[in-house]
Amino acid sequence: MNFLTAIQLVFEPTTLMVLLASAAFGLFVGSMPGLSATMAAALLVPLTFYMDPVPAIGAIVVCSAMAIFAGDIPGALLRIPGTPASAAYVGEAYQMGRRGELSKVLSVNLLASAIGGIFGTLLLIFLAPQLALVALRFSSYEYFWLALIGLSAATLVSASNPIKGIISLFLGLLLATVGLDVVTGFPRYTFGSVNLMGGVSLIAALIGLFAVAELFRKATTIQERLPPVPQVEGAILRQGFAVIRQYKGNALRGSIIGTLLGILPGAGADIAGWISYAVSRRFSKTPEKFGTGHIEGVVDASASNNASLGGAYVPALVFGIPGDSITAIVIGVLLIKGLTPGPTVFTQSGDIVAAIFVVFILANLILIPLGLLAIRAARNVLSIDARVLLPIIVMFSIVGAFAVNNAVFDLWIVLALGLIGWLMEENGFSVAPMVLGLVLGKIVEESFVNSMIKANGNLVAFVDRPIAGTLAAVFLTIWLSPLILRAIRSRAKATAG
Repeated sequence: MNFLTAIQLVFEPTTLMVLLASAAFGLFVGSMPGLSATMAAALLVPLTFYMDPVPAIGAIVVCSAMAIFAGDIPGALLRIPGTPASAAYVGEAYQMGRRGELSKVLSVNLLASAIGGIFGTLLLIFLAPQLALVALRFSSYEYFWLALIGLSAATLVSASNPIKGIISLFLGLLLATVGLDVVTGFPRYTFGSVNLMGGVSLIAALIGLFAVAELFRKATTIQERLPPVPQVEGAILRQGFAVIRQYKGNALRGSIIGTLLGILPGAGADIAGWISYAVSRRFSKTPEKFGTGHIEGVVDASASNNASLGGAYVPALVFGIPGDSITAIVIGVLLIKGLTPGPTVFTQSGDIVAAIFVVFILANLILIPLGLLAIRAARNVLSIDARVLLPIIVMFSIVGAFAVNNAVFDLWIVLALGLIGWLMEENGFSVAPMVLGLVLGKIVEESFVNSMIKANGNLVAFVDRPIAGTLAAVFLTIWLSPLILRAIRSRAKATAG
């Protein structure tokens, strides 16, 4: 691959203008509740028809990276995740914003996102073929255990009350079963409604459980101004650098987890954020601080969801298998431009592939100055009168929910889950495990059913493959280690007594 040629392709004035415009568009879309990074990439596709391959792919790369970070902004301001990838740590970010630490948490989001993005890109450059070979060994058995490990995170993200967390998780799993059965095609819990045949829309659920539920909470203080965020003296980035230095191991761990999960087809930034946040809590020296506005899990998850973007391009470029919905769009654009993803793309179109790598690095570098501008602008939002701000949020929430499927029915889902989410949190039930169950429920069911069909009902098949067996051991360790540690402590106390 000729990186000198790639640099020339990327740093052409026209290409740079396209990348800059795409970055601004990604920041805008990501900061709007309900408008995901995938939607931002999809909206750019018609424009790429008139571009050369490098600016066309570069526009999607830059736009998606900006949108993932920008999703953190409404989360910290209003407890409304701009994108699903930001949902895992929205509670921590919001509570920090309420304490006057908005600049701190957003600067950490920004720097950790850039670090994770660059880490994922470097692995993409140097280890793409080798990592893709590992990813291809994942079958339904491995995905089943991986999804179960993800579901286990529900007990970690709700450690203050595990029973309520498990109840919330099962509500999410119940929602995940709505729609057509994955094997028989028989409708389940649709109550005769055609609109529920495709299941519950994830975007509509997120908007309902986070945005609308938060609006219900704020409705009781509609006559008041939302408390403005105190102005923080000094450079914003300095606060972020101090946190990253303190939790540099977390940033590295989140980047590794995000990249590896990004390589797995179908995992993506959403699951990477949840798992990294849960791992951070599990191995933290102060797990009791999680859920109170603690920055540690934010570092892990912010690095992870951006690192997954680079990881997702590994199977996309090497084997033509999309790692997530964004790379599925990229593969379509590549095919339109006459480039066929696969092992030969590195030899036949090496300059284009190298240009994609350069764009990835550039995207994560310009993320810092552009994200800094977005943070400075975001700091003024909470000074707006609530009677003006809340209707605007409602409008964007409605547009975001409707735009996914162009279905008015999704707005009823938003309202219903908004009421449910509000009632749950008023009674001490976290909605985070519910969202996690909705995200991973379909993966668990499909992987389990497909595996049982392939194995003719033989359960041993779930652990007789090396990777599947390892993941099964990890899953059992997550659940058994607290019990074992509790027994050891009890025995130690008894002995000491």
